[in-house]
Amino acid sequence: MTDETPNVDVAYALKTTEDRKRLYDAWAATYDDGFAAATDYIYPQHVADVYHRRGGTGPVLDAGAGTGLLAHAILQKGNPVIDAIDLSAEMLAVARDKGFYRHLMEADLTQALPCQAETYASVVSSGTFTHGHVGPEALDELMRVAAPDALFVLSIKTELYKAQGFEAKLEIFESAIRAFELDEVPVYGAGADAEHAGETGLIASFRKG
Repeated sequence: MTDETPNVDVAYALKTTEDRKRLYDAWAATYDDGFAAATDYIYPQHVADVYHRRGGTGPVLDAGAGTGLLAHAILQKGNPVIDAIDLSAEMLAVARDKGFYRHLMEADLTQALPCQAETYASVVSSGTFTHGHVGPEALDELMRVAAPDALFVLSIKTELYKAQGFEAKLEIFESAIRAFELDEVPVYGAGADAEHAGETGLIASFRKG
């Protein structure tokens, strides 16, 4: 990775786990104001809305939690116990200061997770399954740590759903999941810049078992 100022275009171009960790460690202090607020980033709110609409309960695992934007959105309409997992220690440090999470875990979602099997009643994620980030291989471990009947609410960038194998992976899980829904939502609100205005993402939601 180059020494470019962190932004969404640099993030989309990331190639390695080390680059992802380095970028988000550098971005952590300015992420909420310099990116999320400045671009009217509303993706986490849409994920939270689906979580509540579909009856999400705790304990919740927030996969790729970052600075806690999704937890904040969820906690605006409820009070579940939420645990965070993220690759970046600096992003988790920002999240810790907000007090949203019970536990915070620094870990790579593409590797074995430091969680016991069948622990979580809900698994949520916003902004993690996107360009330059995490692919469908992470779903195996997320399924392992989810309890029977757990609710999954996962954002997936629209253009990657088929191209990077998310659709195929979920088809493999077909016998292990039920009540599957796929919603397309805007990633940014009216405050988005011209380059990213109109970007959409998918929200895949389903129950385990």
